[in-house]
Amino acid sequence: MTEFQIYIGLAAIFGIFMAWGIGANDVANAMATSVGSKALTIRQAVLVAAVFEFAGAVLAGGEVTSTIRKGIVDASLLTDAPELLIYGMLSALLAAGIWLFVASHKGWPVSTTHSIVGAIVGFAAVGIGVEAVKWGKVGTIVMSWVASPLTAGLVAFLIFRSVQRLILEKEDPLPRARKYVPVYMFLAAFNITLVTIFKGLKHVGLTMSTLEAYATAIAIGIIIALIGKFFINRIEIDKKADKQFHYHTVERVFGVLMVVTACGMAFAHGSNDVANAIGPVAAVVSTATTGVIGQKAAVPIWILILGGSGIVIGLATFGRRVMTTVGQKITHLTPSRGFAAELAAATTIVVASGTGMPISTTHTLVGAVLGVGMARGIAAIDMGVVGRILLSWVITIPAGAILSIIFFTIFRGILG
Repeated sequence: MTEFQIYIGLAAIFGIFMAWGIGANDVANAMATSVGSKALTIRQAVLVAAVFEFAGAVLAGGEVTSTIRKGIVDASLLTDAPELLIYGMLSALLAAGIWLFVASHKGWPVSTTHSIVGAIVGFAAVGIGVEAVKWGKVGTIVMSWVASPLTAGLVAFLIFRSVQRLILEKEDPLPRARKYVPVYMFLAAFNITLVTIFKGLKHVGLTMSTLEAYATAIAIGIIIALIGKFFINRIEIDKKADKQFHYHTVERVFGVLMVVTACGMAFAHGSNDVANAIGPVAAVVSTATTGVIGQKAAVPIWILILGGSGIVIGLATFGRRVMTTVGQKITHLTPSRGFAAELAAATTIVVASGTGMPISTTHTLVGAVLGVGMARGIAAIDMGVVGRILLSWVITIPAGAILSIIFFTIFRGILG
């Protein structure tokens, strides 16, 4: 077996392992609110995620990807030693994959982007030199630990308080749900469309001006709201379950809404975060094939399929643990609360894409769930679970870096 085949074989194995970790950890976050609020069963969530995450990864995962995620290291510094980039990317994939396995096993929702960033920082500091790392960029990523959850938490708090004030605290919640939920449907569809355009379709060369993106989002929002209104008006009161204030039927209305937001979030997530697994694989394949390092690497379709498949397998086999933490252990979720959290997460991602604020999808959703819990009072939140999650966030980048340094030293010793 040639060196070239060894590199590509290892990249494919480690790449699918990393993608498995993304499925086990990150996708579980995207689906956790739907499962925790019982809008979807775990089996249904896996099915929805399988279809939409895979579609997002393969259809919109990108024809070209950055060789080094988030531009935290200048790839051109390795021009004279392309083999170091190969060892580094293999180390980063294996390190991030192992950290995601550990975190998923413990049920900790961590950021897959931070895992791979930490791993790349580790190999770059040892393989090229500490000065090669753009520490300012790393600092901005660390800032997202605070910015993401705080922003999403505040938005979720405000959205759920509006649901309480307009619908849940009134004596006639069902007629008011029929009146106001189409407005929430419009907001959800509007934001999910923008997330998909900004996060999903930018990878396939489909460029829209900001005005076109917003016009498309408004049009889709109106269509979804009208369709939603039609179906909501057809939902009949379940008299047996609705002995008091029709809350059961009101939550069913929000349950329908959550399925729509879950599909959109899964597509956007698959298209965006699959790069954490396929970027390093594409970099190894491109460098091993041509012997030349570029800032960008082409992504063959087999790598996209590899990433999409890994994500789906990870969710199906190991996603339950993180889903349970985010969907059930932080605070008790119902469809209306889960919807407020998902809408807040989508809104935060849209705001971040527009303003350049660094965010993590994971931190955003966890912050949104906390915000919904806060709307019911601090006693509604399990602070012990929150403490463990925060600790796992802080150690993600160092854990990725340390593991990556160990594997880089081993690969350089064996393959070099």
